[in-house]
Amino acid sequence: MTGADKGRTLLWFGVLLFLLGLLTGLVTGAMNNPRMGLSSHLEGVLNGMFLVVLGLLWGRLRLSARWLTTLFWLALYGTYANWASTLAAAIFGTGRTTPIAGAGHHGSAWQENLVDAGLYSLSVAMLAVCVIALVGLWPGAQQPH
Repeated sequence: MTGADKGRTLLWFGVLLFLLGLLTGLVTGAMNNPRMGLSSHLEGVLNGMFLVVLGLLWGRLRLSARWLTTLFWLALYGTYANWASTLAAAIFGTGRTTPIAGAGHHGSAWQENLVDAGLYSLSVAMLAVCVIALVGLWPGAQQPH
């Protein structure tokens, strides 16, 4: 996949995630933890917008092909895992890692562990995405050969 194709793909997946966030907002009241459902709705919408912005910036990033590929996959993983993990927390009613939105809610051990793994791993992925993107946008950075 070429660089331009990756940018366009991020745009597509961004709009899809935005739509998934909107659809999540329609069903928050049916979840075990509606407050966490609202969080999932917001994560879908905001992370969808993030992917759209990243897709629009794609051609301005001054990174090697390897770093662009890493950024691409980490961004897709982090944004979708954010929506999916908070959605799982809302459906399962977990609360160990989300003490504010999950206050008073407790899932089974496997449910709590699944949500925790998603939330922790996406946090690392999104921090890496931001650092890589900032390096690629550094003023005066040269296009790799």
